[in-house]
Amino acid sequence: MAVHAHPDDESSKGAATMAKYVSEGVDVLVVTCTGGERGSILNPKLQGDTYIEENIHEVRRKEMDEAREILGVSQEWLGFVDSGLPEGDPLPPLPEGCFALEDVETAAARLVRSIRSFRPQVITTYDENGGYPHPDHIMTHKITMVAFDGAADAERFPEDEYGPVFQPQKLYYNQGFNRPRTVALHEALLARGMESPYGEWLERWKEFERAERTLTTYVPCGDFFEIRDKALIAHATQIDPDGGWFRVPLELQREVWPTEEYELAKSLVDTSLPEDDLFAGIRENA
Repeated sequence: MAVHAHPDDESSKGAATMAKYVSEGVDVLVVTCTGGERGSILNPKLQGDTYIEENIHEVRRKEMDEAREILGVSQEWLGFVDSGLPEGDPLPPLPEGCFALEDVETAAARLVRSIRSFRPQVITTYDENGGYPHPDHIMTHKITMVAFDGAADAERFPEDEYGPVFQPQKLYYNQGFNRPRTVALHEALLARGMESPYGEWLERWKEFERAERTLTTYVPCGDFFEIRDKALIAHATQIDPDGGWFRVPLELQREVWPTEEYELAKSLVDTSLPEDDLFAGIRENA
């Protein structure tokens, strides 16, 4: 189960990993917390389209349907309302009724129901910083942490309301946008005399002085990068197919960095680090 904040997050974070496991016969469910209603139209080719602007919720649902089909996963909506990304100094208040203002325990209850129904052995989500500090990403982290433990707690979440208890065995944070990967691709592009889209990223990293995350798990999935990119392009309002996401040739990505990375946050099974499989420690005991 991959728990994400908005439609398109599943295609930009861990999509090749999901496609790889689908190809192996693993059941994969994407849980999307919000409808992305307050997301901006980031593709310049679609900006100014009145129909899209007036029907963004419906459009983004259709984009999600297409991406889901490309990845071969199942998908469900938790039904919360996008909080938007507040900008300014000071930051404006979040809109009333949005996901980030929900009570964490109450919001987690919906995810508990999904976990008990789907019964995943592995769950992926964001770290405590949300991957980046979008309020919906941070809230997604919060409810996933509660639900991971709460799914096995019948007193906290009664079975007659949320279904029979179930305990997932491992929880991971997506860490695909990590500094080692970015540096490796940046240097490989420059060494080949090619322009790199990562120069500004690396400069911003210096400005933020973010602590490096612990990468524990490197899933080999280079053969599925093309599927990942197709799923991402399906989110047409969010992704410019001629933008920076796609400036690094797939052949170079597969040669230099053919994995997607995760941080193991919780494990109820024995495993040794680093891993190359989200199911390490689970397959051996299956």
